[in-house]
Amino acid sequence: MTLIFEQLLNGLLYGVMLFLMAAGLTLIFGIMGVINLAHGSLYMVGAFIGTWVASATGNFWLGLPAALLAATATGVAVELGVMRRLYNRSHLDQVLATFALILIFNETTVLLFGRQPIFIQLPEALAQPIELLPGLLYPPFRLLIILAGLLVALGLYLLINRTRIGMLVRAGSTNRDMVRALGVNINLLYTAIFGLGSLLAGLAGFMMTPVVAVQVGMGEQILLATFVVVVIGGVGSVKGAFVAGIALGVLDTSLRAFVPGMLWQVMAAADADALGGGIAAMGIYLLMALVLLARPRGLFPMKG
Repeated sequence: MTLIFEQLLNGLLYGVMLFLMAAGLTLIFGIMGVINLAHGSLYMVGAFIGTWVASATGNFWLGLPAALLAATATGVAVELGVMRRLYNRSHLDQVLATFALILIFNETTVLLFGRQPIFIQLPEALAQPIELLPGLLYPPFRLLIILAGLLVALGLYLLINRTRIGMLVRAGSTNRDMVRALGVNINLLYTAIFGLGSLLAGLAGFMMTPVVAVQVGMGEQILLATFVVVVIGGVGSVKGAFVAGIALGVLDTSLRAFVPGMLWQVMAAADADALGGGIAAMGIYLLMALVLLARPRGLFPMKG
């Protein structure tokens, strides 16, 4: 029971991170209609800049505003310099342009930080495991990531559903031409949305630095799973991104933790690990296929 509860927490942690990535991506794709393959690079920017500032200052918490500022500024610069030229272009042009951005970001990061992974030192209070249940020790920083992700989800819900900005975002996701006809500065709205998505990616990148290695290409490793979350949840739906992100996080973590052990009962350990790893890797894609068979537009598609 302790192991199950621990893996549920790990799945919630992964799911929260997927949600932070998918929320920005689904807003950008749903409202702007732009396929942004470079979204994972903004995650990488937040991780590298946050880690560098935290290491240089010796203060972990100073890395957080640095990561958010760097990711947001980079995202706004990308939107102003590249994305605005792609809104009326084909998806193929968008894919090629944003793939080029991935290469540029990766090579620039190599020039600035080198190819070796870098790591961050957590404050002692956050690194020392605490006992949640008898026999269950869990790092408090991971609990902090989960809490932060849930608070961001609540904040996004209130922003989208309770504010004028959210009204414009929802309107823009269903009828961009009407929003423009009503006199809304659609370019400013696009920049704000892209900046918000970049901020969320930078937040996810920095919060995961104590959990994963900060290295070149880390954005591409998470990008595919993020697109799966967007497809399952429904393009343009923050609610869908949250539900799908948590579901996929728990599913992926549970499969990786328990399937190899179950297969040990019927085959050699080496074969069980190999087969179990393959099944776990396919799990989220099988779920996506099943969801799309039943609901081709995702669980919570935007109306319009």
